[in-house]
Amino acid sequence: MNLEEIKRLLESTLIDCEVQVESQGNHFNIVAVGDFFEGKRAVQRQQLVYAVLNDQISSGAIHAVNMKLFTQQEWQDRS
Repeated sequence: MNLEEIKRLLESTLIDCEVQVESQGNHFNIVAVGDFFEGKRAVQRQQLVYAVLNDQISSGAIHAVNMKLFTQQEWQDRS
């Protein structure tokens, strides 16, 4: 599975989120920013992403995932 496929898969589920994906082999770094995450705890946000990627993780196409998931406000506050 390539970067663009993962990005499209995530964007189709994480409505109105900006998604960036980087990889090193089958290890992926994901940054997603959007109000889709508003009111959700960090664990809930991660569970949403894992649910989308579960088939690829189970098949071994994705070995490891690092996630940074923010609301718009949280992202702005980082700057």
